[in-house]
Amino acid sequence: MTDRPLTLMAVHAHPDDEATGTGGVLARYAAEGIRTVLVTCTDGGCGDGPGGVKPGDPGHDPATVALMRRQELRTSCDVLKVSDLEMLDYADSGMMGWPSNAAPGAFWQTPVAEGAARLAELMRHYRPDVVVTYDENGFYGHPDHIQAHRITMAALEMTALTPKVYWTTVPRSGMRRFGEIMREFQEDMPEQDPAEAAALAEIGLPDDEISTWVDTTAFSGQKFDALAAHASQGENIFFLKMGKERFGTLMGMETFVRVKDATGAALPENDLFAGLR
Repeated sequence: MTDRPLTLMAVHAHPDDEATGTGGVLARYAAEGIRTVLVTCTDGGCGDGPGGVKPGDPGHDPATVALMRRQELRTSCDVLKVSDLEMLDYADSGMMGWPSNAAPGAFWQTPVAEGAARLAELMRHYRPDVVVTYDENGFYGHPDHIQAHRITMAALEMTALTPKVYWTTVPRSGMRRFGEIMREFQEDMPEQDPAEAAALAEIGLPDDEISTWVDTTAFSGQKFDALAAHASQGENIFFLKMGKERFGTLMGMETFVRVKDATGAALPENDLFAGLR
């Protein structure tokens, strides 16, 4: 045993990603006295600009958007009581297929070894006991999420550290519920084309393949407020439309797949730090 506090490191692609998939665990473990480290890989410059101006439209300035989103990220971290925020500040690559994928400095264009070396340096500094990031498809195929996965797994190989490693996921039963609630709040939502519906059905995992179910219901209010801190992206954050109470019911459980473990903790588990305390 050492005096070093237990440490959680979450590696995310953009400002606001920290709240969507891990806001609950960041808030819960901070409240339990665990050090929480957030690494945000991109500047978020492909998000909506002031007034809702979209990337590629006249008046959209990625540098202005990045500055605005940096401040929102800091507010979100304050809400979630994140101990340490590290920003790699690569340029946001945008959605798959956008011209920004190929822009100089885009995270998607960054050699994995380069990004991994920077992240490995942070890992050696913070010595996380638990690392959380996305799966190899970046959860839903976003290039920056995929790249965050790649540099995280490569960085772990560069260090002598042996943290528990998790990938975020959602239960497919929850995705069905989410679809039903989206239709409830957006009655005029058009029918999905079959290809989109099939792609959505592949997001997440069957419930019995999820290794780790963490109850963060008590922290769902903080998670909601952290999402709300990203006000410039509010049009894209559907969850804010349902209000805190409904949000807490739907988003109170955060789920993960454990992919590396040296503790031997039994599965399924309800604590990312099972076997460590």
